[in-house]
Amino acid sequence: MNSSIPGIIPLVLFAGAIIIGLIVLAVFTRFFRLWIQSLLTGADITYSNLFGMYLRKVNPGIITHSKIMAVCADLPDIDKLTSKALEAHYLAGGNVTRVVQSLVASNKAKTIELDFRLATAIDLAGRDVLKAVQTSVYPKVIDCPAKGTTRSSLDAVAKNGIQLKVKGRVTVRANLQQLIGGATEETIVARVGEGIVSAIGSADTHKQVLENPDLISKAVLAKRLDSQTAFEIVSIDIADIDVGDNIGARLQADQAEADTRVARAQAEQKRAMAVAAEQEMIAKIEESRAKLVASEAEVPKAMAQSFRNGNLGIMDYYKLRNVQADTEMRTAIAKPTASQ
Repeated sequence: MNSSIPGIIPLVLFAGAIIIGLIVLAVFTRFFRLWIQSLLTGADITYSNLFGMYLRKVNPGIITHSKIMAVCADLPDIDKLTSKALEAHYLAGGNVTRVVQSLVASNKAKTIELDFRLATAIDLAGRDVLKAVQTSVYPKVIDCPAKGTTRSSLDAVAKNGIQLKVKGRVTVRANLQQLIGGATEETIVARVGEGIVSAIGSADTHKQVLENPDLISKAVLAKRLDSQTAFEIVSIDIADIDVGDNIGARLQADQAEADTRVARAQAEQKRAMAVAAEQEMIAKIEESRAKLVASEAEVPKAMAQSFRNGNLGIMDYYKLRNVQADTEMRTAIAKPTASQ
C-alpha cells in the first residue's frame, strides 16, 4: 500500500495543475477583450487590475470603457483619471460613465471649466452632471410662471391701478461652480416672478409697460436674481402682456362703500343719542308737570285754611275766581284754532 502513494502524488499534482490552468484560462478569457481594448487604446489597465475589480465587486467593463473614453478624448487631466479613482467613485455610488461623458463634453466646449473632482462631487450630490454641462453649452428656457401650475400668467398692478397679465421666459445656463448647494429652477422662477411684479408696480402707468416691455427685463436683470443659484440668467424675455381689470377703481369703489357704511353707522349712532336725549327731556317735563300738579293740589287746602283763620273773605275768593276765569278766557282766545 505504501508503494502506491508515490504514484498517486503526480496524479494529484497534475490534476491541480489542470484546475489552476482552467481557472487561469477562464480569467484570461473573461477579461481578454477588455484587456486588449485597454492595451490598444493606451488606457493602461492590466489583467491584475481587471481581476482585482472583479474581486472588489466593481464592474470592470464600466471602468475600462470610461477610461478608454477619457484617453481617446485626450482630456487635459487624464493623469487624475486613474482606474483607482474611477473605482472609488463607482464604489461611492456614483455614475462613472456619466462623469467621464461630462468631462468629454466640457473639454469639447472649450469654454467650460470642469475637472474630475468637481464632476464627481456634482454627481455624488445627486445632480445630473452631464445634463448640467449640456445646459451650459445649450442654454435652457424656463417659462414664468412654470408650466403645469394653476396660474397661467403673472398678475401685477401699475401705479394707475390697471392690472397687467404677463408671461415671461427666462433663458438660463448651468453654473457648474454653484451647482453644489445652489438653488434650483423653482427659485429662479420665483425670483423672476417677484422682479416682474415689482417692475410693473413701479411703473407710473400701464401704458409705459405696454410701450416698452424691455423695461421689465432690464429692471429684473439689474437685480442679479441668479445669485446663489445653480444657474446663470442669460436673458429675460416678455412673451405676452394682456391688460386686466381696473383694480384701482375697484379698490376705490370698495373704499367708498366702506366709508358710506361707516358714515351711516355714525349717523345712526347720533340719531339714537338724539332720541335718547329727547326721551330724557320728556321724562323731565313729565316730572316737572307732576310736581306742578302736586303744587296746585295744595292751593285749595291753603285757601280752606285761610277761610278758617279769617285771612280770606268771600269777596276775596270771588275776585280770585274772576281773575282765574279771565285768565282762562284769554288763554283760550290766544290758542290757534284747528282751521288756522
